[in-house]
Amino acid sequence: MKPRYISGFHEKNISQEICDVIVLGTGIAGLFTALNVDPRYKVMVLSKGKLEDNNSNLAQGGIAACVDPKDDCISHYEDTLRAGAFYNRKDTTKVLIEEAPKNIKKLLTYGTNFDRDEAGNLRVTREGGHSKRRILHAKDATGREVIRSLAEEIKDRGNIVVCENVLGIDLLTNKNTVCGVLAVNEKEEKIIYRSKVVVLATGGVGQIYRNTTNPAVTTGDGIAMAYRAGAKILDMEFIQFHPTAMYDKENGQKFLISEAVRGEGAILRNTKGEAFMKKYHKKADLAPRDIVARSIFTEKIKLGKPYVYLDITHKNPDFIKNRFPTIYKRCIEERIDMTKEYIPVSPVQHYSMGGIYTDVDGKTTIEGLYACGECACTGVHGANRLASNSLLEGLVFGNRVVASLNKYILNIEIKPLPMISSVQYKGINDFVLDKMRENIQNIMDEHVSIMRSQKGLGYALKEVEKIRSALLGNGKSVKYYECVNICTVAILIIKAALKRKESLGAHYRVDTEGQGCIINF
Repeated sequence: MKPRYISGFHEKNISQEICDVIVLGTGIAGLFTALNVDPRYKVMVLSKGKLEDNNSNLAQGGIAACVDPKDDCISHYEDTLRAGAFYNRKDTTKVLIEEAPKNIKKLLTYGTNFDRDEAGNLRVTREGGHSKRRILHAKDATGREVIRSLAEEIKDRGNIVVCENVLGIDLLTNKNTVCGVLAVNEKEEKIIYRSKVVVLATGGVGQIYRNTTNPAVTTGDGIAMAYRAGAKILDMEFIQFHPTAMYDKENGQKFLISEAVRGEGAILRNTKGEAFMKKYHKKADLAPRDIVARSIFTEKIKLGKPYVYLDITHKNPDFIKNRFPTIYKRCIEERIDMTKEYIPVSPVQHYSMGGIYTDVDGKTTIEGLYACGECACTGVHGANRLASNSLLEGLVFGNRVVASLNKYILNIEIKPLPMISSVQYKGINDFVLDKMRENIQNIMDEHVSIMRSQKGLGYALKEVEKIRSALLGNGKSVKYYECVNICTVAILIIKAALKRKESLGAHYRVDTEGQGCIINF
């Protein structure tokens, strides 16, 4: 049985903050949401680390949107469905594509500087799975530029307060209505944030895996909190592995080599120097990510090597340095000149298509609780996300969340806090917590990765559930809360993967084939 709260408290002994809207997360979804809340309402934005500690800030490629006269929404819609193995929700996907241009215009008003041509027109590139050039970008650091512009805009908003180094522990609910968040600051002091509305924009789950492109803060906190509160969780089996992270021998966070590099003509080669993608898909190096990742995985096994190569040496060196300055600089740091040499790459965990179920306006199954961005499951990505649709989703559904909550909070009051007894914890030391976390990551990398089987998934579930049994009720540190959340979300992923017997999109079962039904918790 899942615990409702992982930390007890007595409200009289904890400081409280009161506002209209709480936003958890400072990626594109969280910041864009906060900026568009009616200025009459007080907004508190909680950032687990520094404001820039999020996946959005690391996003290299760009934002997909039909802003070029040569492009059209139907094509973008069809590409999105095709990449998602046609498992996408049609209503939300249509909204994503059709509302993209107006949200890009709004982003431009906040001072976001995308690359432009000599005439001042927005430059667009192409990435895997796209049939046309439609990716807006700021060289190869688009996310960093977007977060910079949004953060600058927030400084001028008197109704928005950003609280850094604050981890949300649990959602506080009263009869299936949210009334706030229990949190802990960097001094490990608990704080109650009370509000009429809570928006979860907590990002991804990358730290559940040993190797990921995600930063250290991505421990699945929002999904775990929502699950404990009783929200519907959907499609957790669909975990995307980005095909091209720079290979290195050490485990941990990996440096991403943007899909845009292949969009500009880079070729994947095995360690014999052979271009191999044409034998796996008609779009070759620009096939959808799940197909490219599995193809690389297969080539690695065939040749017994831990990586393949990415080759862009046939392009003009000045073009490479100007278009991909961040990637070029990192390659030079690793003693690789990408204008002359191949880059060793390998797939690693990158993105979660599943998460907290929401409707087309970002509403969850809990009254007053919204979700947007990667932690939400709007259904727009289906079983596999199309390149550069993630930042777009944060914009479009962050904006829709605000349109809904601005009306919702007009005539409501903050609900009373629930009664939660204070608990005496035995405590687990940091060394043991680190080992538990490492064990979960190793299990997920070995058995819940690109290729899955009934036997491997069954073993993974048994082992992670053992860790959960040892964890629950035995801690009160930030490391403990993170470890509980990692464990919780890992189990959700494994159970969903076990239930889906057939292969679909990013969920690939080596022991079965075919397609199937929706799986939720």
